[in-house]
Amino acid sequence: MQHRGIVSFGAYVPRRRLARKAIGAANAWANPGLASAARGDRAICAHDEDSLTMAVEASRLALSALPDSAAIEALFFASTTMPFADRQNAGLIAEAVSLPSAIRSTDAGGSLRAGVGALRTALDGPGDTIVVASDKRLTRPGSAQELRLGDAAAALVTGSEELIADYLGGTAVSIDFTDHYRTSDSDFDYQLEERWARDEGVMKIIPPIVQELLDQNGTAGEAIAHFVVAGLGGRDAKAVAGRCGIPEGAVTPDLHANCGDTGTGHPLLLLTKALQSAAPGDLILVLGYGQGAEALLFRATGNIGKAAAMTGTDAMLESGVADDNYLRFLSFNGHVAMDWGMRAERDNRTAQSAFYRHRQTVTSCIGGRCTACDTPQFPMSRICANPECRQTDTQQPEPFADKPASVKSFTEDWLALSFNPPLVYGNVRFEGGGVAMLEFSDFEPGEVSVDAPLAMQFRIKDIDEKREFRRYCWKAVPPRSPSPQSKGNANG
Repeated sequence: MQHRGIVSFGAYVPRRRLARKAIGAANAWANPGLASAARGDRAICAHDEDSLTMAVEASRLALSALPDSAAIEALFFASTTMPFADRQNAGLIAEAVSLPSAIRSTDAGGSLRAGVGALRTALDGPGDTIVVASDKRLTRPGSAQELRLGDAAAALVTGSEELIADYLGGTAVSIDFTDHYRTSDSDFDYQLEERWARDEGVMKIIPPIVQELLDQNGTAGEAIAHFVVAGLGGRDAKAVAGRCGIPEGAVTPDLHANCGDTGTGHPLLLLTKALQSAAPGDLILVLGYGQGAEALLFRATGNIGKAAAMTGTDAMLESGVADDNYLRFLSFNGHVAMDWGMRAERDNRTAQSAFYRHRQTVTSCIGGRCTACDTPQFPMSRICANPECRQTDTQQPEPFADKPASVKSFTEDWLALSFNPPLVYGNVRFEGGGVAMLEFSDFEPGEVSVDAPLAMQFRIKDIDEKREFRRYCWKAVPPRSPSPQSKGNANG
């Protein structure tokens, strides 16, 4: 029987880190008790990010570790906060990362363990599959969840060759234990009493399923080197480990201090961290919890050293920027209606026929290269952009999303509409040729300069509130690198 397991991974955590003390201070008048828990930071999406854009970035990073992404046969997207209920989100992600159209794409949701469930489905099936899980959960202002939650995504590629971790098996149980819930027409979770949720749910559901998996593999709890369990908090996770005979030191840190609980993607996010700290032969037990539980067991292979070069959780957390602007956070999440002036009164209707015609450019960031003079250009057009060529119908598709780029010229426009002003846009110069006029994101006022390095990211272009449709595009952003320069401040 062919071995199945994990081939590569990628993690994406948004750049902004909202200081919890800013949340506590802003809500002290209504809930002074928040101050005692207002320590550390939580990762937050920018105004043009959501669960889908984060999933695209995590998927790109996971695919970048492969010699050829054309071998991918399926993409599974797990989330409880998908932007579309009836437009396949996984299919949009697949187009954004330029996967072949002849793949299976599936959305999975309904529970915070959907990410682990999707991973198991991929591992139990044939072929190379990318599994990505992501959530951007809204929280009620002044609630404990506002402090505890965070935004992020993680993706893993499963297959049968060049594995960094062998899949040894999995177990699952489905129990309609409702410790929290969110209806389809609600913005916020309804949370029940924590002690009851822990004593009757966590401590009675998880240990038996973990023990069953250990017994199936003839393994004792003390043999587990990395125990990945999300959404419980550090103290409860260690209590579960103790009940299962797993060493307390094996529990993977829950990232509460500088990220928060990121929902469906959190078990996979923690798994990337465990994989980067694993040694050959280490056993890794991953648990997804929510209306039941699902447990998976892996063994790190001799290839586990490759994980160090992949983009995991630590690299993302080290390249964040501090933010203490709580009002801006509320605006980003639609909790306050800012006055953006008459320019915000426009009709954002999407011309669907035109979008479909140009979706390679808009969704996949595909430009062209002239077969007559070898000039690259973005976007592709019938006529070559080279004034010395100008040949017609000589363009071949050329991907631009992964090309390094820099600022050729730019404008910071305080008069144009932006939900994170100013609107920054300009000419982007791509390495190897090609110039495009694009919108910038993630820059603070005064931060952009000519020749500054840029990277491309998939972001929300705008939202048609009247028809409840959101458009996406590619924008130019600062490259993510864990350097002192990247650890800036976003408190403008």
